[in-house]
Amino acid sequence: MHYVSVITLGCPKNQVDSEMIKGLLLTKGFRYADRPEDAEIIVVNTCGFIQDAKQESINTLLEMAHYKKEGKCILLVASGCLTQRYARELMKEIPEIDAALGTTSFPRIVEAVERSLKGKRVLNIGHRDAVIPENLPRSIPRGAHYGYLRIAEGCDNHCSYCIIPKLRGKYRSRREEDIIREAEHLADGGTKELILIAQDTTGYGRDLYNESRLPKLLDRLCDIEGLAWIRLLYCYPDGITKELIDTIEKQRKICKYLDIPIQHASDRILRLMNRRTTAAQIEKLLSTIRKRIPELAIRSTVIVGFPGETDKDFERVLCFVKRGYFDRLGVFTYSREEDTPAYNMKDMIPQRLAEERKEILMLEQQRISLKNNALLVGQEVEVIVDGRDDSRYCGRTYRDAPEIDNLVLFASDRTKEAGDFVSVKVKRAFEYDLVGRVVE
Repeated sequence: MHYVSVITLGCPKNQVDSEMIKGLLLTKGFRYADRPEDAEIIVVNTCGFIQDAKQESINTLLEMAHYKKEGKCILLVASGCLTQRYARELMKEIPEIDAALGTTSFPRIVEAVERSLKGKRVLNIGHRDAVIPENLPRSIPRGAHYGYLRIAEGCDNHCSYCIIPKLRGKYRSRREEDIIREAEHLADGGTKELILIAQDTTGYGRDLYNESRLPKLLDRLCDIEGLAWIRLLYCYPDGITKELIDTIEKQRKICKYLDIPIQHASDRILRLMNRRTTAAQIEKLLSTIRKRIPELAIRSTVIVGFPGETDKDFERVLCFVKRGYFDRLGVFTYSREEDTPAYNMKDMIPQRLAEERKEILMLEQQRISLKNNALLVGQEVEVIVDGRDDSRYCGRTYRDAPEIDNLVLFASDRTKEAGDFVSVKVKRAFEYDLVGRVVE
């Protein structure tokens, strides 16, 4: 049977799709190759969110196409967000692509591969609002101690800069029982840290149950044996209710961590972005969270260089960041995406100016992060072990999501495995990372 390799680009939602693509192929007898150069079938699960992501996807497809000429590859499959948006253009410009699948048609991967092996070129871009079937086989990386659990697909927020609703469709919550069943399966497979994802996790249940069901879902997930940490990503500010804060506060397994993308702090820009919150409402929310759960870590993202952003608008963002609400912060420059309302807005900001504003914010956040980390020197922190790099281990505190946040680098006299929890005494602090030693 043929060897297949799956390359994942973009966000954790794409990671889940890729694990299902891999699972579907393995159940049909295909074998997996860790390196694409060793595979006869290469699947590139693309991202199409912003310009940089689109370019990375195109470059990866071109790189994989090279293996059809000089390697073992006989089939190249493109799937995901970029394919959903530009499938015909991709197949025309990159003739090495044998099959193209969209964000809801990837469950047809086996059929697409089998048809392609017979010499047919396959284009199967399903409707973006289609429901992805439940109980698809999912191949989790060997030894994985954290796993992503998608609780909904699509988005109804329609931010003016965002193309996601056109790629992933309208908001579609999964049934609670299906989510619990998958979480139990992940826990049985060794998952210690469960990370809930959606385009807007706080919107869970409104379309399906006519009410926000995230707090209830969290309570049920906390009852699953084997799970130690449950983490929330992508929390829309106006969806963070008192009930949700109460649940996070009372449940021991829920990481005291919230990812709350605010995107800006100027009311004028927030209106242009079609965001539903004002700067005052955001500040009130963050103050409330800080008072209720002082130890809770807040991660956020902001966009600079949005059309019409003045120096005064940017100053509001900078002042907001300086107040120290955010423990973790991602800063992005505006990406002009066709088919979005912001695409035709006036007063586009020069890229150079946007990059300068990004640098100013990042330097300010680095200062805040170093100050916060310095307070931990001499203290003991609980760390989940992620792996080992040369002579030292790396892991994370509850304040850090994998792949996007800070690390704890530490030494230990005894062997540790990924997924172990250890107590680390912090010896040194840097802008982002901590260095220490395990307290045996």
